[in-house]
Amino acid sequence: MAAVFEGYEKQYCELSANLSKKCASANLLDGEQKKQKLAEIQTGLDEAEALIRKMDLDARSLQPNIKAVLLAKLREYKSDLNNLKSEVKRIASTNLNQAARDELLEAGLADTLAVSANQKDRLVMSTGRLNNSSNRIRESRKVMLETEELGVSLLQDLHQQRQSLLNANNTMHGVDDNIGRSRKIITNISRRMDRNKCVIGAIVTVLVIAIGVVMYFKLAK
Repeated sequence: MAAVFEGYEKQYCELSANLSKKCASANLLDGEQKKQKLAEIQTGLDEAEALIRKMDLDARSLQPNIKAVLLAKLREYKSDLNNLKSEVKRIASTNLNQAARDELLEAGLADTLAVSANQKDRLVMSTGRLNNSSNRIRESRKVMLETEELGVSLLQDLHQQRQSLLNANNTMHGVDDNIGRSRKIITNISRRMDRNKCVIGAIVTVLVIAIGVVMYFKLAK
């Protein structure tokens, strides 16, 4: 997704530099030529504004850490576009008289050199911003990959802990079953002991009665 933003960004930087050059050349024109040049510049401004809207939409669809970086850059481009619009308004509202035009034409070579130097500086600045943006995006991608790896590791740990809990739960169920069986065995033994006590008690009673009867008959003789 960031690659789409970079594509729009490169187009905007080139378009911005071209518009600045056209604004400089428009200062040397008047009449119909100046109107045509301003119309070309206005078309370029519309294209630049469309590119900024596309960059804004693309930046807002990215991850928060990349989004913050790209929106900060976008504010710089919006400021640059506003400066270009202000320059176009100034050129459109300025009516150079013939004397001023002649003076500009005489100093045309110097102005051309100055404009070229200015354009070169703008291109260097745009290239520098593009390189800085690429570096920041690479760093953001690196952070995203590290975060993803950490998330995968955490999920694996959680899965292992879940398996351990399931095994412990199965073991507890086995212990409960063994306890239940032991309880039944103890209950059965207790019942048998109670029955045995009753039988022994009955036998003792019978023996006592029998001894009593025997003793009675012996004494009676």
